[in-house]
This record gives sequence, C-alpha cells and structure tokens, in this order.
Amino acid sequence: MGGRSYKGGVRLNRRTMTDLVTDWFRDNQQSAISVKRLYDELKLKTHPMRSMCLDIVLDLVEDGFLKEKDGQFQLMQKSTFLEGVLQRRVGGKNFLVPDDGSDPVFVAERNSAGALNGDRVKVVLFARKPHSGPEGEVTEILKRAKDTFVGTLQVKGKFAYLVTPDRSDKDIFIPLSALKKGRDGEKAVVKVVEWPDTPDRNPVGKVIDILGAAGENNTEMHAILAEYGLPYSYPENVEEAANHIPAAIDEAALAGREDFRDVVTFTIDPRDAKDFDDALSIRPIRKGLWEVGVHIADVSYYVQEGSIIDKEAFKRATSVYLVDRTIPMLPEKLCNNLCSLRQDEEKLTYSVILEMTDAGVVKNSRIARTIIKSNRRFTYEEVQAIIEREQQGGKEPLPGDEFRNEIMTLDSLAKILRDKRFVDGALSFDRVEVRFDIDEKGHPVSVFFKESKDANKLVEEFMLLANRTVAEFVGVKKGSSAPKTFVYRVHDEPDPERMGNLQQFVAKFGYKLKATGDPVDMAKSMNKMLAEVKGKKEQELIETISIRSMQKACYTTENIGHYGLAFKYYTHFTSPIRRYPDLMVHRLLTRYLSGGRSVNQSKYEEYCEHCSGREQLAEQAERASIKYKQVEYMADRMGQEFDAVISGVTEWGIYAEIIENKCEGMIPIRSLGGDYFEFDDKNYCLTGQRTRKRYRLGDHVKIKVVRCNLEKKQMDYELVSVQE
Repeated sequence: MGGRSYKGGVRLNRRTMTDLVTDWFRDNQQSAISVKRLYDELKLKTHPMRSMCLDIVLDLVEDGFLKEKDGQFQLMQKSTFLEGVLQRRVGGKNFLVPDDGSDPVFVAERNSAGALNGDRVKVVLFARKPHSGPEGEVTEILKRAKDTFVGTLQVKGKFAYLVTPDRSDKDIFIPLSALKKGRDGEKAVVKVVEWPDTPDRNPVGKVIDILGAAGENNTEMHAILAEYGLPYSYPENVEEAANHIPAAIDEAALAGREDFRDVVTFTIDPRDAKDFDDALSIRPIRKGLWEVGVHIADVSYYVQEGSIIDKEAFKRATSVYLVDRTIPMLPEKLCNNLCSLRQDEEKLTYSVILEMTDAGVVKNSRIARTIIKSNRRFTYEEVQAIIEREQQGGKEPLPGDEFRNEIMTLDSLAKILRDKRFVDGALSFDRVEVRFDIDEKGHPVSVFFKESKDANKLVEEFMLLANRTVAEFVGVKKGSSAPKTFVYRVHDEPDPERMGNLQQFVAKFGYKLKATGDPVDMAKSMNKMLAEVKGKKEQELIETISIRSMQKACYTTENIGHYGLAFKYYTHFTSPIRRYPDLMVHRLLTRYLSGGRSVNQSKYEEYCEHCSGREQLAEQAERASIKYKQVEYMADRMGQEFDAVISGVTEWGIYAEIIENKCEGMIPIRSLGGDYFEFDDKNYCLTGQRTRKRYRLGDHVKIKVVRCNLEKKQMDYELVSVQE
C-alpha cells in the first residue's frame, strides 16, 4: 500500500502527525511496536515531535483505533467487510456506496486495488480515526462495471492511450499492434484485455471500433451510444432476415381476425414520425354509445419468438431516441414499413375494443386480433388545430376536417377519462421537453419546447386505457384460480422518508402536503400543491424536488400497481415496434386467449429486469445527447448573459438553468467570492459563513457563459447577479 512518509526536520501539525501514525499502523497491520521504535520508523528526531506522537498514540488507544499490551501498540483488528459500488472522484476522493445503505466509506487511491468507477467491490473497514468518517480498503473486485470504454485516442510515437471524458477513469494503454489503424485525436471504442492489479498501473486495451474524428456530429452521437453500451448500427444479417419477410398479407393471416377496414380509423403522431405503432377507430353503436378501437401493430405476427430478429430486438429491448436520430429496436423494413400503420394500407393489428358511453363509462371491452386500413395520417399539430378551432367556434376549413366529429368525440371522451384519473389519485406532472432545430451538419440552430396539448392527451388517454384493460384482463383474479404470469409496468408508492422531507420543505413556502396515509389522498394533496405553485417564483424548485421524491417505474411480473397513474393493474401493450415488453405482452395475450398455461415466472422476471435496465440506459443516452447539443448551442453564445434559475445545489457549486432555452451549467463554488460556503442538503442551499449570502434552489439569477466543454458535455457559468 505505502502510506505517507516523513523526511524529518520539518515540524508537523497535529493533524498531519495523526495521519502519519494511523497510516503506519494500517500499512503494518500485523506489527506490534513500542513507541521508541515508532519514533525511529517515522524518523522523529526532536523532543516536541516525539512528545506529540506519544500523545496521539495514547489518544488512538482511547478511541479504540489501537490496542496496547506490555508497552507494544498494534492496530485494533476489525474484520468488518462491506460490499457495494465504488464511486471514483477526481483527485483520489473515492467512496464505496454500501449495498446495505450505510454511510459511504472513503477509499484512498492507494487502497483502491485498481478498481474503476462503478465496479462492485468488497471493502474491509479500517479502525476509525478519531473525528472522521469510515474508511476502508478494497480487498476484492467482485464485478467490473464495464469492459469497453469510449474516448479519444492519443498516439505518441511508440505509445497509445485512450483518454476518457470521465477524468476519474484511468487512461487505457493500447499497444500499437492493437490500435486498428486508429489515429491521434480520433474517437474510439476500446475493450480492456488486462486489468491492473495495483492502483499505479493502467488497464491495457485493444481498439474494437473507430468512430471517427472528434467533434463530428455522427462521431459524437455514436460515442454517446457506445458509452452506454447501446448499439449504433444494425447487424446486416438481421436486416437481411427482415428483408425476406413478404409484404403481402396472405389469407391464413386473416383467419380469426376481426375486420375493421371499413371503420373510420386514423393515426396521430409527431410530424417526423415514421413508425406508427397505434391507430384509433370510432363508430356509433347507438345514440350515446360508441365503439372505440385502440389498434396496435401486430409485431408478434412478423417477429417469431427465438428468431434472429427477435434475439436482436430482445438484446436492444427498446428504440433509442437521440436529439437527431432514432436507433430502432427492429429493422427498418419492419418498424417503418411492414408493421407501421401507414395511411391507406391494410395492416395486421392487435386491438382493444371498448364500448363507451358519452359520459366516458366503459360498458364492455374485448381484446382481438384485427385487420385495419388507416384513413388518414394526422400530425398532433393538425388535430390540435381542429380541437382549438372547435373550442373557439371558428369556421375556417382545416386539413382533416372530414374527421372533425370523430376527433371531437374522442377528445371529449379523453378529457372525461383524464379527469377521472385525477379524481382517483393520479399525479399531474406536466414537464416541458427540450428539442432542437438542427442544420444539415447536425449543428443546433435554435431551441424549442415540446408541450403536451389536447391532441397529445387524447392519444395518451386511450393508450393508458388500453394498457390498463389488457393488464386487468390477465391480472384480475377469476374465481379460485390464481392469475397467470404477466409483464406489468409498476410504479411504487413514494418513500415515506423522502415524502416527509418534501413535506417539511414545502411548508417553508406555506404549502401543505400529506406525506403519509391513504395513497389517493397523498396524490390529491400533491396535485393540489402543484396547482397552487403554478406561476410562483418557487414553481420550478418545488416541481423538481417533488419529481425527485418519486420512485422510478419499471417492468416486473410482481404486480404492485402504478401509483403515478392510480391504476391497480397496468402494462405496456401499445408500442411493440419500439419496446420489447409490449411484444412480450402480445405473445402472452395470444397464449392466454387460446387457453395456454402460465409461463415460467422467474424466467419472465429476468426478461423484465433486462428491459428495465436497457430502458434506463436509453434514457441516459437521450439526456446525454440533449446535453451535448445544449453545450454545442451555448458555445456559440460565449460571453453572453442570460436570466436563469438555480436548478441544483451541491457542496462544490450551484447549477443554473437558463430560462429561455433550459440549458444548464455549473457555477463553481470557487467563483462565488471570498467566503466559505456551507452546503445544506435539507434546504437545498449554500450559505456563506462570513457574508451569510444564501443561494437556494429556485432562486432567479443572471449568469454569463464562460466555458463550454463538448468532450465532458459541461458548461461553466459565472454569477452576474441575484434577482431579489
């Protein structure tokens, strides 16, 4: 290990001497030593130094760090081991985050055994130094977080390294024979072939792919995908298999399907969408009663379980949506052609057919395989224009007017469904999404916000209803037999401690929040508070912290309901082109509708965990691509000043989000002036010890853009003023 060494001749302060003594005993854990010998080991020559050392040794005995027997001192052996994830920080400030939820354990660089950021490790705890937190040493690396890394090549003569954007990672040494013709400055994907056994050595790797010149849009987007272990190209053999699937629908495919080709049906999607998962149909049954069909692409008809296409789709588990591109789960022939519910084309679908009254009451429902023919491909904007014109009593003709009555009926039913959800305790978080207009080179030229309007909510409500209906069909117990194994989308109730903290926090602004008790009452209380805070200075702050207090939704075979939607049963059925769980749900439905036995639960639980994990990676990659474009966008605006809101507070500084474009950057604590700032994590603020200046989440500030680092996807701002 090798701790600190003292050269002699310099007068040490007590803290440095304590570190010197404790490090010696940790580096010599089996040794018992007299104080006189310790003086020699530490090269302490003067009486004051020796006197301080003796004093410290006696204190360490009293604190239980050392034990003493017959004038010999030895480290008090502790055999406490913890397992967890290592979080590396720049400058060797590494911490173990224990699995058992106990306090983080400091792991000095010399005690890290070459473990990298995110590795699962076993740590032995040291006897605790007086007045300090837990500290330990890595004794075993249980599982590497990853073995492939993305970064920039540095090729210098006979040596080459991969430098990663995360400064806490070590550079990876690459023999020239393993460089794969990579050149200095190029982005590359490197696989580690030899891990270091000591902290002072670098991992050894080989280049497995060259992504291109750093800074080019394609290179950077592929680098983001590779960084999260996501694919950035589609295997040719899978594409080829998809190309051999016939486009024509044969008679055998129609056997047992309900025919909806003559029923008014349309799709509603974003302007740039190509994969149309879902369509809506509507026709009157009698006065006051409607038949609404939610028709979903029947991907399971084309993608056979266990096929080469299916295996690739499962591996991906989801389509990934970056700022400027979609990386599909399925080959293009399927997602944009065969399965996509395109206008005026006959398509095979899986449908939830609902009989609904004008008052939005579902009188009857069934699930069936169907065939449809979409009459029109609507964009959200077109439907929104029709809804707004009707609400305002306008007369001007609009595209799609021939379906005006159907749209307005569906809009009316959707609003009733939505209102009922909130009465039942659904949460109301309407978050704005950042989008970019991008030029032909991929450079962001402007920012706009995607908001959910009536047209979006119309589609959303019927998708939610279809998902819920399917989940209830399988999940609700029928008679004495237990429900069959199924894939659910669940959302757990909030953690009571987090809710308690949120309750205390919002009380400081004069808002009331119910943090315990009946889940419906808690949700209604949350919605009431979120409604009251709209338009207030603290809106952004309270909305952000409220979202952070929620659990994450995931896939599982163990149904616990969906807290955020206030549904006891919920699944994902409506997007099988872009989500693998929906494809699993389609297959299970087919099995159970034909009387098949329940599938193996533990196997399907593994599938669910895989899909939840891939979903999280895809979300992280999407956020990283947005962040990259934000940094690129702000790099054109260096030195400019903007109004912003403090969006995060940490012990190393504050984050500020520009109001007009939602680009977030860091104001380092060192730039806040000559004061020592204390971080208050309960109240989300920094307070200056001398000046008592306070910077709090939600405060409005003016900032200047001073640095933009594309490699790290980071922006640094300078605080210009605080708006009172």
